[in-house]
Amino acid sequence: MKLKILDSTYSVVKLPPTETIPLWALNADVFSITRTDEELSIVCPSECLAINEALKDVEKDWKCIRVEGVLDFSLTGILASLANPLAENKISIFAISTFNTDYLLIKAHSIEKAKVVLENEGHIFIDF
Repeated sequence: MKLKILDSTYSVVKLPPTETIPLWALNADVFSITRTDEELSIVCPSECLAINEALKDVEKDWKCIRVEGVLDFSLTGILASLANPLAENKISIFAISTFNTDYLLIKAHSIEKAKVVLENEGHIFIDF
């Protein structure tokens, strides 16, 4: 599978479920917003976080790996082929799936190790 490490460093933010989606969360090419009855979760480049915002539930320093190409909904095991070898090497992930593809967030301090692990599994990292 072809993978790409995105340039930005990301943060994962948790807000109360009734919170209005903040405008700073929308200022990026790649971001994800999920609302449940328990929380409003936002994944965005760290540079988007409002400087004066009093955010208390923030996980910083994530790098993002994108699975390149459009994945058919009938495909199975895509995330498992990535997550399992990473878990076996004690690398935690935060996964996001979209209509087209999957994204894996990995702590910045583990990204090089993750790249080696995934390449050893036959995955190819591309740059463009």
